Amino acid sequence: MSKKIAILATDGFEESELKSPKEHLEQQGWTAHIISPESGTIKAWAEKDWGKEYPVDKTLDEAHASDYDALVLPGGVINPDQLRTNETALSFVRDFFQQQKPVAAICHGPQILINAEVVQGRNMTSVNSISKDLKNAGAEWEDSEVVVDNGLVTSRTPKDLPAFNAKMVEEILEGKHEEQTL
Repeated sequence: MSKKIAILATDGFEESELKSPKEHLEQQGWTAHIISPESGTIKAWAEKDWGKEYPVDKTLDEAHASDYDALVLPGGVINPDQLRTNETALSFVRDFFQQQKPVAAICHGPQILINAEVVQGRNMTSVNSISKDLKNAGAEWEDSEVVVDNGLVTSRTPKDLPAFNAKMVEEILEGKHEEQTL
């Protein structure tokens, strides 16, 4: 069963939080596209310094949620801070919720979900430093390696990637989630 997953990122994403999910999705025999506001390449942040550059498959202007089965939002500090103020990115994210498709966000990635206004009443986790932001936006936050809420998968940090990747695949295999709404 072929699946196509969008990974929304820009410069400053935490490298392991894009690389590990992308590789895990591709090990399933699925296609994982890196979607970004700009074409060309995006540069990773690898723990304490800049990492590798990754090719962008499609720009936000070229990509549509209807072309994908799910969405992944890697963290890092810089990446979500840039994307959460990009209205095209926020609209792209909202479209996955409107289409009831799985969404997976790790570390600081849920900051994008806050600005997309899709966290109200949702059970979630994240890196601890944005827990108050999620609570203030109406999410029920818990300190767990992975939390799943009707197709929304969230995790805290790179050490949670094995659990994050496993749940992300599980939710994608389940398909659309009727309770996954705005």
